[in-house]
Amino acid sequence: MRASLRSDLTAALKARNRVAIAALRSALSAIENAEAVPIDQPMNNAAEVTGNEHVAGAVIGLGAAEVERRHLTDADLRSIVENEVRERLVAAEEYEKSSRNDVAERLRAEAEGTPSISDAHPLTTPLISRGRKRARERHCSQAR
Repeated sequence: MRASLRSDLTAALKARNRVAIAALRSALSAIENAEAVPIDQPMNNAAEVTGNEHVAGAVIGLGAAEVERRHLTDADLRSIVENEVRERLVAAEEYEKSSRNDVAERLRAEAEGTPSISDAHPLTTPLISRGRKRARERHCSQAR
């Protein structure tokens, strides 16, 4: 999934599709952040931890401060991408309530405009459809 997101990002960059670029970069960043090791997790390969008045908890040894990133399953990746889409749709609704329809439209376009995000996880398509339906209902009720 990550490879398809990266290839879609490359295609979006070449096509200068700003909406897709923003959504894909956000999804890839969320995946990278999810792989990060929590700060409170101890380092497995710390050779020797020392401390002095200048640097508390300094680590000695080549690569001693390096920690391997977490490995995510395909289900984890899909969940992260689904949450990115859901966050955009929720934010779009909030902006629409604040009469910021321009930002709401952009967020909805980001949620639905990237084929790899909407195709990557079948649950995102109903989320996007519900977001469009709510937007149409609000638009019709505001027009009355």
